[in-house]
Amino acid sequence: MLIGVPKEIKSHENRVALVPGGAQELINRGHSVIVEAGAGVGSGFADEEYTAVGAEIVNDVEQVWQIAEMIMKVKEPIAVEYPRMREGQIIFTYFHFAASEELTKAVVDSKCIAIAYETVEKTDRSLPLLIPMSEVAGRMSVQQGAKYLEKAQGGLGILLGGIPGVKPANVLVLGGGIVGVNAAKMAAGMGANVTIMDISVPRLRYLDDIMPKNVTTIYSTETNIREYLPKMDLVIGGVLIPGAKAPWLIKRDMLSSMKPGSVIADVAIDQGGCVETAKPTTHDNPIYVVDDVIHYCVANMPGAVPYTSTLGLTNVTLPYAIQLANKGWKQAIRENKELEYGLNIANGKITYKDVAAAFDMPFVGTEEVLAD
Repeated sequence: MLIGVPKEIKSHENRVALVPGGAQELINRGHSVIVEAGAGVGSGFADEEYTAVGAEIVNDVEQVWQIAEMIMKVKEPIAVEYPRMREGQIIFTYFHFAASEELTKAVVDSKCIAIAYETVEKTDRSLPLLIPMSEVAGRMSVQQGAKYLEKAQGGLGILLGGIPGVKPANVLVLGGGIVGVNAAKMAAGMGANVTIMDISVPRLRYLDDIMPKNVTTIYSTETNIREYLPKMDLVIGGVLIPGAKAPWLIKRDMLSSMKPGSVIADVAIDQGGCVETAKPTTHDNPIYVVDDVIHYCVANMPGAVPYTSTLGLTNVTLPYAIQLANKGWKQAIRENKELEYGLNIANGKITYKDVAAAFDMPFVGTEEVLAD
């Protein structure tokens, strides 16, 4: 199979979907790899490192898309890339369809095979291709939140961990999953008073056992969120429903109860955000203010630390890419239920229920597209 790796063009997105070592693994199995010039530079991988393992470097991104049987990306295609997608071509990347009807319709119209990193799912319900980026985003959310609490950034002027004789900041983490755990660990490690909310009592029991003493677990209800928000300096939104739009846990009217200069970092923004007033931002212009509350809603947070993020991501995506290349998408999906969950759209048909439901579009079972 011919695998193509275009350069990411989303604002400040410096990750790459395949590192030279991954390219070598595919080439060793008899596949060909074509990489757009400069695709790996932002993550610290020079073109020469790809050619050294047998990959081909080309300057024309259109050529990459035109001849590749499988495109490997990091972020979802954006408008300029829609016309490049073609019928029967496998596109293996993060899609987050439920956050964009425009993207969903474009992929349906292209009749490509869209396999989404974020919905590949193991039997234990874990999401192996989302975990490393959730780890990065969870940790980064606290770094960014701490920065925007600084007075010079418009924040409250509070040091997250305080100092002896001065109390630390209060941090609320919504969601006890991968994002939430990593955010809580970072905030607690910096000395903040941390509260994690989740709707799973077993999860809260587990977190209560493993987290340090400055982390408190609370069952998540609207009443409890409303009670805690006025006390908080930093709020991290880390809820996830795989493949579906995130629920609004912080409603528009709740902002008025928060401290002026407090910060919300909505890590769920890729799936539409868990804050009603959240809208995607970029690393160029990462924040905006609503009711005196700073909103940080960068949709590709891990892109700011591309070396770490690229290695973390490609460590987990490569085994699935090898399966797709070795067997073709239909056989790989038949043999691996995890990849079947990853299939969102194929041949113009939506095969993931929550994506279809998000826009009231028709849903078909995987069996139907496999039989085409």
